[in-house]
Amino acid sequence: MKLSKTIMANAIKAITMAAIASISVATFAADIAPTSPQLSVQLWSIKDDVAKDFEGTLKKLKAMGFNGVEFAGNFGAYEKDPKGLKAFLEKTGLKASGAHVHFDKLSPENFDATVAFYKAIDCKYLIIPMDKRAFTPEGAKEVAAELEVIQKKLAPHGMHTGYHNHKPEMLGDMGKTPWDVIGKGTSHGVILQQDVGWTEVAGKNPVDFVKAYPGRTITTHYKAAAPDEGNKENPILGKDTTDWKALLEANKTVGGTLWLVVEQEVYPEGMTPMQSVEASLKGLQKIIADTK
Repeated sequence: MKLSKTIMANAIKAITMAAIASISVATFAADIAPTSPQLSVQLWSIKDDVAKDFEGTLKKLKAMGFNGVEFAGNFGAYEKDPKGLKAFLEKTGLKASGAHVHFDKLSPENFDATVAFYKAIDCKYLIIPMDKRAFTPEGAKEVAAELEVIQKKLAPHGMHTGYHNHKPEMLGDMGKTPWDVIGKGTSHGVILQQDVGWTEVAGKNPVDFVKAYPGRTITTHYKAAAPDEGNKENPILGKDTTDWKALLEANKTVGGTLWLVVEQEVYPEGMTPMQSVEASLKGLQKIIADTK
């Protein structure tokens, strides 16, 4: 039985449309492939320990179970010796998951030196930790513009800049917060490093922001409690009220997240910063195990 030209044409059209849809889905999936994030810690959480004993503290962090560390300006004896720092990290078994770097370090006069240092330790993600201009939508436009300029300069080096929020950036209507201004005003290469503790203090669900900007949450700060006045949230991951399982799922499937960075700014009574960080790490490890 011969098929009519109309039937044949419709069949070809259907197959073609299905192929296009398949390609579109595949492309989207390739852009935001599922991830298996590694665990890091923001060294600001234990800044006094780092200042007293840089090498010893990082070795303890590795023994706890961390895969990496996020730097916050203190490099111990390696401040002017990135090659030595790289060798120490490799010997210890840690990676540089990123670094908090203020805008002045990425200014035209400091850019080359800053990039050379972090490139030498294989640190690809240079995140702006805070800029008060970003506390308002208008100021956030300026921050977004600067981030975009810096990202274009970092791209040839295989590096990325980004921004880390506090409470003010998350205030306002969803879609119109200063965070949204930064997200919409920058290209995909600019990382949106969400600090979950501060997002929740602002009354927002961190999962919503991950989903709003697919593939841009390359690193995320997992913080149970932010030091906001009157905040009585338990500061240990897993003992607080955050829906970590939902966030972890969003990070892995939508955010493109490569690093979960434990940050501790509030410490339970009777516990040292190191003990608090270790307790949060164990809590996070349990959350991860329970979602598998």
